[in-house]
Amino acid sequence: MRFIDARILVFAKAPVPGRSKSRLAPALGAQGAAELHARLVRHTLTTATQAALCPVELWCGDHPEHPFFRACLKAFPVILKQQQGANLGNRMANAFDKTLKEASPVLLIGSDCPALTAADLETALDTLADGNDCVLKPAEDGGYVLIGLSTFSDAIFAGVHWGGTEVMNDTRARLASLEWRWHELPTTWDLDRPDDLDRLKKVEALASDPAVAGPVFCFD
Repeated sequence: MRFIDARILVFAKAPVPGRSKSRLAPALGAQGAAELHARLVRHTLTTATQAALCPVELWCGDHPEHPFFRACLKAFPVILKQQQGANLGNRMANAFDKTLKEASPVLLIGSDCPALTAADLETALDTLADGNDCVLKPAEDGGYVLIGLSTFSDAIFAGVHWGGTEVMNDTRARLASLEWRWHELPTTWDLDRPDDLDRLKKVEALASDPAVAGPVFCFD
């Protein structure tokens, strides 16, 4: 591992119909959207762990004892952690605050960007190792699919309208006010809406990797 003191945090919910990728339900149905979410999580864990850059932690949006997370623990070399906070910003801030006290730098990714590669993760860690306080990979919808920090301030996450189109711009403003040095990787797409499903066909690993095609455990 090149960055043994670093960490990659993967944020994920359990694949529960009606709560997982609900914006895709009109195209896939609630069960189909949950099953796709499970595949996306496994695809993300495959990318992060096979990159072998640093230890990987799966931060669970539901209880870590959920069968899906226990199956992930058996299938991948990860540590399970519990997300804590009233909203996404709180949960991300909590994860960074805790982890940066034990390791640095730290990357945080979700599970809805199948285009994210091991090379992206390596470049992000290199960027932080070069002295940047923050690294971001913007998404086409105005958010971001990756954020990495070598230092911490909860100001980055406070008051942001998560899920809106101004997340990236709001974050840039906060970084500027902190007078931090940051770097942005090339913009990419994430999987949020039915229109994004056609792009998914180009990510062959999502359909062919045995780890990705494992058990779903979509429970109410």
